[in-house]
Amino acid sequence: MQVPFLDLPQQTENLRAELQEAMEPVLKRCDFVGGEAVQQFEKAFAEFCGVKYAVGVSNGTDAIYLALRAMGIGPGDEVITVPNTFIGTTAPISRTGARIRFVDVNPLTLNIDVQNIEKAITPNTRAIVPVHLYGQPADMQSILQTAREHDLLILEDAAQAHGARYRQKTVGGFGRMACFSFYPGKNLGAFGDAGAVVTNDEALAEKVRILRDAGRISKYEHIEEGYNHRLDTLQAAVLTVKLRHLSEWNRRRRDIAARYHAHFEGHEAIRPVAEPDGFEGVYHLYVVQVPQRERVRRHLADAGIQTGIHYPIPLHLQPAYRYLGYQPGDFPVAEEAAKNVLSLPIFPEMTDEMVDYVAEKLIRAVG
Repeated sequence: MQVPFLDLPQQTENLRAELQEAMEPVLKRCDFVGGEAVQQFEKAFAEFCGVKYAVGVSNGTDAIYLALRAMGIGPGDEVITVPNTFIGTTAPISRTGARIRFVDVNPLTLNIDVQNIEKAITPNTRAIVPVHLYGQPADMQSILQTAREHDLLILEDAAQAHGARYRQKTVGGFGRMACFSFYPGKNLGAFGDAGAVVTNDEALAEKVRILRDAGRISKYEHIEEGYNHRLDTLQAAVLTVKLRHLSEWNRRRRDIAARYHAHFEGHEAIRPVAEPDGFEGVYHLYVVQVPQRERVRRHLADAGIQTGIHYPIPLHLQPAYRYLGYQPGDFPVAEEAAKNVLSLPIFPEMTDEMVDYVAEKLIRAVG
């Protein structure tokens, strides 16, 4: 059996008629930038997230940068986040002129360890960027409490967590702002790069709208220097179609994860990332920790199973962040996870037979 890591061709084929119908009006109007479909998607996505405003932007990395700028983060500020994420979380922090402060993660969930946040706060700390890693919500109640005690802003990195819920509330509405990526492989993916910023703060939403579009409030009136970080109209049309299916796709991902869980129960060498009570992940990735990962991965590849590693080098040990002065051993949980994490295939079109096959081969590989 051949099991891909993700099957975007099948998803696209299933939606071909709907996608063509949605893109046709854009082709007729030729409103490729700032078109009607952008406003339609922004309204629908805000409703999906349970917030008042969504602002479509060029990608998830730009979403974080624009949100930080809108909240006034800049030189002299420090922003707390985790080292076991994609650099798209942290590069925007540096781009504002602020300094990154990493903290270690919880060994069970691999999300930010709230106890470590308190230790990292300095007089210059202005914000916390919790990452809802792998589609699993961070412990937002504890993070919010810490932020209130120290008067800190919260920007949720929800790039992998479209529709995830924490204590029955959808992620994206806990912090002052939240950011999403619609990279094609995400649970809600465009046909290229795309992203969004969501918030309940009207002034912040308007600030992002201005910054994403050359800092202007009319065609030739610029109130500040902005950027070209707009969401393309065709991408918005695609996303609006896919959004209608997202809840169903997320349910299927959770069903697949439950099936994996059942297979792996009692196998101590296979440790899935934990989902505590009150947390409802959407399993953008199904991640386990296993010994001798490379050997296990080769065994799965020989069996026709594609896998991934998210992420093999923690950010504090990347050459790009050598200037921050971190050393091996500074964040032992994140570093150990980087050696052991393995992402298994999970996608809505995956059959139960595929899930059983992957689980069987993994159990055999770890011994």
